[in-house]
Amino acid sequence: MYLPNSLWTWSFVVVTAIQAVLILAFESYVFARFQIQLRPDASQLTQSKTIPTFLTLYIFGFVYELILVYDALRLKNTIQVIMICVCNLGLLIYGAVQFDQIKDAVAILSSKGKIDGHVWPEIRPFLLAIPCIIGLALVLMTFLARKLYDEFAWTIYKHISADLQMKKRYLTYQIYIALLKFDFFFFLGFTVQFVVIVTNKTTIEFALTLAAIPVTILILLMAAFWTRRENTLGMILVIILYFGGLAYFLFKLVRMYSPEREKNYIPARKSLTFFAVITIILIILTIINACICTHNFNRGLKRHISSKRSASEGEKTNETEMSGRMLEGQALGRMTID
Repeated sequence: MYLPNSLWTWSFVVVTAIQAVLILAFESYVFARFQIQLRPDASQLTQSKTIPTFLTLYIFGFVYELILVYDALRLKNTIQVIMICVCNLGLLIYGAVQFDQIKDAVAILSSKGKIDGHVWPEIRPFLLAIPCIIGLALVLMTFLARKLYDEFAWTIYKHISADLQMKKRYLTYQIYIALLKFDFFFFLGFTVQFVVIVTNKTTIEFALTLAAIPVTILILLMAAFWTRRENTLGMILVIILYFGGLAYFLFKLVRMYSPEREKNYIPARKSLTFFAVITIILIILTIINACICTHNFNRGLKRHISSKRSASEGEKTNETEMSGRMLEGQALGRMTID
């Protein structure tokens, strides 16, 4: 499906793309300078893995954000556009956290003679510039999101009944599906850091953490599938698994600050804490929306979200993902989010 051909749509794409290119270029330079100055025998210290891990997460984060931008714009999903702006705020905070983590890592490595201490003045300006760039992009994205909200308001809701309750059910469904997409990123971000920096690769915990990645992806996919199909038993199972995930992240968060375990987490504790807290908040919001979506089953929304149009028809009409067949003669009115 093609993107809507409008000024605000392409402006949003350009802003997010330029942001991604600049951030990845700066992160790549920092990574290169760090690796060049790093001594060969420094790999035994966990601090040597700090910058490669941050670079990997930033690459994945901004590439994934671009995918979400395309997905949101082609579907004309204002809820997801707004959540992308919130995600960008999270990346801004993470950029600030990254600054302190890398500074501490360079200081420790330099004190042990594993890296040239002059590398910090070289990479410091770039690390300072990263949050500034993201902050400027966030301001522009927020402005453009408002314009896109006005532009998409009619298109998104023109196929939904004028019933206020139906509109609320549809909105809850949109929020839930968007939350699933962000759950995936923050869970994976936490897991990557945990596996690379913290976990001993010879432990059972390492194997279980890796195994949790495909299991989580499967759970999120099935969560979306069962919601569209309005499968109550499937949703109950998913909600139970959400509570299991919530308990897991709460356990990890407490463990990171327990006196007997904290030394294993210190190299990445700030960033792990950031990802853990965000993930916990997202899981709680996901559970709430999952319960509301389940409560809304068999109330008329399914026909609007389950009908599939052919690709050619979708391109001709430029309809959204949630477009469904309406009853003939049904009145349509302009809808906006209350």
